Amino acid sequence: MGAVSPLGNTVDAAFARLKTFENCVQALGELGEYTGLNTRLGCRTAFERPAHWTRKTTRTMGDVSMYALAATEQAIAESGLDEATIQGGRTGVAYGSCSGSIPALLDFYSMLKTKEVAGITSGTYIKLMPQTTACNLSVHFRTHGRLVPTGTACTSGSLAIGNAVELIRWGVQDVMIAGGAEEFSATQVAIFDTLYATSLRNDAPKSTPAPYDVSRDGLVIGDGAATFILEEREHAIARGARILAEVAGFAETTDGTHVTNPNADTMASALTLALADAGIDGSAVGYVSGHGTATRAGDVAETSATRAAFARAVPISSVKSYTGHTLGACGALEAALLVKSLESGWYPPTLNLTNPDPECAELDYVTGEGRMIDAEYVMSNNFAFGGVNTSLVFRR
Repeated sequence: MGAVSPLGNTVDAAFARLKTFENCVQALGELGEYTGLNTRLGCRTAFERPAHWTRKTTRTMGDVSMYALAATEQAIAESGLDEATIQGGRTGVAYGSCSGSIPALLDFYSMLKTKEVAGITSGTYIKLMPQTTACNLSVHFRTHGRLVPTGTACTSGSLAIGNAVELIRWGVQDVMIAGGAEEFSATQVAIFDTLYATSLRNDAPKSTPAPYDVSRDGLVIGDGAATFILEEREHAIARGARILAEVAGFAETTDGTHVTNPNADTMASALTLALADAGIDGSAVGYVSGHGTATRAGDVAETSATRAAFARAVPISSVKSYTGHTLGACGALEAALLVKSLESGWYPPTLNLTNPDPECAELDYVTGEGRMIDAEYVMSNNFAFGGVNTSLVFRR
């Protein structure tokens, strides 16, 4: 695995930061420049381009693709994959983000506004296009297998992992580079601000977001990326790879009812189908990594779905209380941190959760200093605009 995130720019660093019990939320002066934008809060990834990257490396990349590349370089290095395997046609890429790099859009806007073609280069569209992360990774690492771009908002990373798993199961690919990324943009903050879904605790950034808490007042936007190297089990064993975990189950459902209002019934079906895909029932799962956005409707629907799928108070917490909502990256980043928890036995708390909302379902909300759990199976859930629901089950 590999990651860049507000918590740190490796998976290990990010996981270690969880144990400081302090979130990454800051009041950002740059957001104060926009009239009508109410929130001033964000979680930014501190990222510097590696010295070995040349101009040629990044000429078609906005920040979102550079985050993806940095995370993927780490993941490939940890995996020990060689170039022959990566470039041999049996390795593919499944990767996503909410959109391409927003600054590239300004060059096209300028053309329409001024009626002059200026500032547009051969790389401008490549930075902007929705498949920018997947395509840039494929070209950079010279993969020749399947390419699966996922642009499903907050399930972009988790859906990429799930789609990659299915391609390996079907025998189409032996190895998949999979994950999600997002770069911070005031435009994305504005989307949620106009929906009255952002936290307005501008003077108390460390007190928010507060997923599942009765006093929560909305989400905080973050950014980053995380990459998995997924591999067919026998293929990994044959080359002596160090296996971190097994993706035991995956499911995706769609609400088909509303583009932004969550549907607890179809969310629950994703969880139930993922359990069935893993060949287990809910009693086998020791912990759930929740989507936990700290929005009113989202938290209630999610917890209701979780209770319905498990029929018990399963332990649950939300990493977004640390990182904010990293949008297209969250499904992959939260899954990567979950694999570290599965490895160590320690599961992080939901920060700022002191009084669970009685409208949220009865679950075992992990708070305080986290919890040691001896779990063989764990679940990671994400839900997105457009009514897209994903659930991943990992096995130790």
